[in-house]
Amino acid sequence: MSQSDTFFDYKHIWHPYTSMINPIPCYTVMSAKGVYLKLKNGKNIIDGMSSWWSAIHGYNHPILNKSLKKQIKKMSHVMFGGITHPPAIALCQKLISLTPNKLDCVFLSDSGSVAIEVAIKMLIQYWQSLGQKRKLFLTIRNGYHGDTFAAISVSDPKNSFHKIYHNLLPKNLFADAPISSFHKDWNTSDITSFKKIIEENAPKIAGVILEPIVQGVGGMNFYHPTYLKKIKNLCKYYSIPLIFDEIATGFGRTGKMFAFEHANVVPDILCLGKSITGGTITLAATLTSRNIADTISKSETNCFMHGPTYMGNPLACAAANANIKILNTNQWKTQVPNIEKQLLKKLLPLINHPYVIDVRVLGAIGVIECSRLINIFLIQKFFVKNGVWIRPFKKLIYILPPYIITNRELNKLTNVILEAFNHHALFI
Repeated sequence: MSQSDTFFDYKHIWHPYTSMINPIPCYTVMSAKGVYLKLKNGKNIIDGMSSWWSAIHGYNHPILNKSLKKQIKKMSHVMFGGITHPPAIALCQKLISLTPNKLDCVFLSDSGSVAIEVAIKMLIQYWQSLGQKRKLFLTIRNGYHGDTFAAISVSDPKNSFHKIYHNLLPKNLFADAPISSFHKDWNTSDITSFKKIIEENAPKIAGVILEPIVQGVGGMNFYHPTYLKKIKNLCKYYSIPLIFDEIATGFGRTGKMFAFEHANVVPDILCLGKSITGGTITLAATLTSRNIADTISKSETNCFMHGPTYMGNPLACAAANANIKILNTNQWKTQVPNIEKQLLKKLLPLINHPYVIDVRVLGAIGVIECSRLINIFLIQKFFVKNGVWIRPFKKLIYILPPYIITNRELNKLTNVILEAFNHHALFI
């Protein structure tokens, strides 16, 4: 890769959440294996982000690679309208077996944001099938559900990622986010805001949508399982369907296969994505109950009005099947608690640093909430120089390492984070 290629990238390629006038410099990755990214200059750096939650088994995993190679010899893609194929059938069987019995209808799509769009459209059409025009959705503040328009409409309107669009979007209902953290005592007042809103608006609400237990880039908060139980009880009482967005947390990240298992509750619709293929290729799924699927199917249109071109992509389904095969060996049940234990040991002492407000750890997720904004350009340069890849945002430094990371590799990740707090110039 030449210098001119790097310059072309800088001038012409628009990277996520980046200015085209003054973009944050990108680091060129030439290959990846295990937990390491190999840069253009030959340097290997440890990936602390699992490529945004997805590469849970690391890179170039032989089982995942084998599944892709085997499938591509047969077909890489075929339309899903009027056609089916073994990889999709096998995947849907596996997803149904992994999830609660209530979730027995699967709609495949090609990204997490689309899985959310599908869930929202499902419930709008569900209520129309019942003769009701419900369009409002109830959620909580500090949430994030994706970058497409319906997903933005149920993400926190004050979130800086999306606030410029909110005057163009449907006005949904936002309750106060819970303040009771996962590891501390339950505060009964946490449910007050949500309870008041659902009581006053129940006949207009099409559905409730939440990220269970872990709120992602809206603040990386881990809330109390009792809150989820209270939400479920209120939804059941008012007969309002409940959507869980497990796109980031699904497949073991929090120490459970799905984060909602911490509260022992079951949604009416479940959205999955990110790590569903082990970080190899994009895919998502929206699972729902037979009742919702049948009600939609009895509507005036006789079908659900959605159909992505790459829905049920055979290559992606093959990778997802291989990913679930790896998960079913249950190694993650040892790997994730080991990561959690080491993150607690290494990161919790930072709570005494003057730049740190809070340290949070759950499963294979570690979060440091800072009192100052982080200089993203300088801190990424610092991290790469010291052999790790971590991408903070705003005032948060967080890591989501691949499950296969060794104690030594994780120790390097956390040590570099600790060292960063000795450099005041990295904070604004």
